[in-house]
Amino acid sequence: MSINLKKVPNTPGVYKFFNKHEIIYIGKAKNLKKRVSSYFGKSHKDRKTSQIKFLTDKVETFTTKNEVEALLLEQMLIKENKPKFNILLRDDKTYPYIYFSSDHDFPGVYLKRTKKAVDKNYLGPFVSSEAVKKSIKEIQKIYKVRNCSDTTFANRSRPCIEYQMKRCSAPCVDRIKKIDYYEDIAGAKSFLSSSDTKTIQKLSKDIDDAISKLDFERAAEIRDRLKRLNLLREEQSVVTFVTDVDIFSVHSELTYLGISIIVVRKGKIRGTKTHLIKKAHFVNIEDVYQGAVVNFYDNQIDIPKKILCTNFLDNNKLLEDMFFTKHKKKVKIIHSPNKSIRPIFNLCKLNAKQVIKNHITKEEKYTFAIKELSNYLGIKNINKIEGYDVSHFSGDNAVASCVVFSMQGPQKKNYRLFNIPAKLSGNDIGSLEHVIERRIKYYVDPDLKPDVILIDGGKNQLNFVNSIINKSDHHDIKVISIVKGSKRVRATETLISEDGIIELDKYSKAFLILQEIRDESHRFAIRAQRNKKTKKVTQSELDSIKGIGEILKKRLLMKFKSIENIKSADINELMTVEGINEKIAKQMLKKFKND
Repeated sequence: MSINLKKVPNTPGVYKFFNKHEIIYIGKAKNLKKRVSSYFGKSHKDRKTSQIKFLTDKVETFTTKNEVEALLLEQMLIKENKPKFNILLRDDKTYPYIYFSSDHDFPGVYLKRTKKAVDKNYLGPFVSSEAVKKSIKEIQKIYKVRNCSDTTFANRSRPCIEYQMKRCSAPCVDRIKKIDYYEDIAGAKSFLSSSDTKTIQKLSKDIDDAISKLDFERAAEIRDRLKRLNLLREEQSVVTFVTDVDIFSVHSELTYLGISIIVVRKGKIRGTKTHLIKKAHFVNIEDVYQGAVVNFYDNQIDIPKKILCTNFLDNNKLLEDMFFTKHKKKVKIIHSPNKSIRPIFNLCKLNAKQVIKNHITKEEKYTFAIKELSNYLGIKNINKIEGYDVSHFSGDNAVASCVVFSMQGPQKKNYRLFNIPAKLSGNDIGSLEHVIERRIKYYVDPDLKPDVILIDGGKNQLNFVNSIINKSDHHDIKVISIVKGSKRVRATETLISEDGIIELDKYSKAFLILQEIRDESHRFAIRAQRNKKTKKVTQSELDSIKGIGEILKKRLLMKFKSIENIKSADINELMTVEGINEKIAKQMLKKFKND
């Protein structure tokens, strides 16, 4: 069904794509007409965009006053309708809080989930339940606040194991006075809501006060509490002097999106959260950040004054205006971390990448890259790619390599090496022609025939290889050449075929796999060429000496590492090698002297 784009307005708003009366995608735009039209143009689209275009039989738009309203409406509609092509960040209906049961004579501390904090006994929300559990353990270690249920508390007749582990003061069996316990509860709340520095200052002051009152037992108890706090600080893997900030990082790879969020409050990492979206469709990374931020703070009341994004966003103001419109708070969106927050900033970026790496397989990586290359080259299916490189040392010891890649990655069992005749050594074009003519004989076997041949070289090498392929029965093989860029800098290479330059995104997976094939063929050729050179040198120097066979050659090279070291050794050093007697040693010295 054709879509009438003339009716789409040039205003901010939300658009909905339908397939058989079902919403399949919802998006927002500053200019609806421009954004919606981009889906139905003739330019190259990624697979997901092409699929949306193919399935869409109806478009609806809804105009808003500004882009902020469009962003909020878009996220609300996505949550309500859950369209199949939208990025859905799985979100809990409730949030974890630390709860103090102040209605009890001896309050306990617990993890509780609720949509919103109901009174001052709730601290949070935290980014994850693990962060709550960690914080509860910390305050138990320092303030010995109970964590048992009221029923357990009422039925205790002696202290439990928590008391033995010095994580509870055992109020259940009257091991602490009520007034002292309440003081510990107040200290625990203060610890959670202030920085470590402030807590340390307060504890130090309490020690001085206790000493001035000659209450040395109390001073010793507070001193032990201070020691436990310092131990906890040392256990922290990341330390920051930043007070309140939330960090967001988004990473895209293949069809995956990784989103990482780190929450820092009062100088402490309160928790982390990651999302993995396996089949992600998005217009750009900025849209993903916008959706992630809006979703994360949908029911949050604890919003920092600064939010740090690890990617640069073109429109910070949109999110800043969103916070002011929805939450009535002024929030600054920043991108550059200062020195103290940089370790956590890098940690957030790493986690966004790692959440993808933990799920992606080697086969997925190469399958995606080869399918992307198929689209760029206009080839229906690419099952196998061969990469060739020629290596020689000042025109000598020339070899050529052939490496094979498929959707499973490098096929090392199918790698091949070719010795180049001496008359062609140093002639790269002639060497390539010689190798391809030898290799092409094996293409009668369909399992060995490649769909693409990649050579490392310029137009001359490309033309010679193409001429051989075109004269053969295998002219359906696509030949491409990767030409080194300025000063051999990576990502400046040019790809050419007989049709001209191939326009390929330098950061695409298709381009990266061609780089990998080129690098692998170069590595394989260089290693073979060096082995050939070493073998030749070894043969020419040692094989002519009577009494030295393969075993003695190996022993000499194991001992002295190189021919040069053997030449510089004296007769006594040579005779330290098992099997080398005085007669053989003298022959070696005479041979080296004459050479």
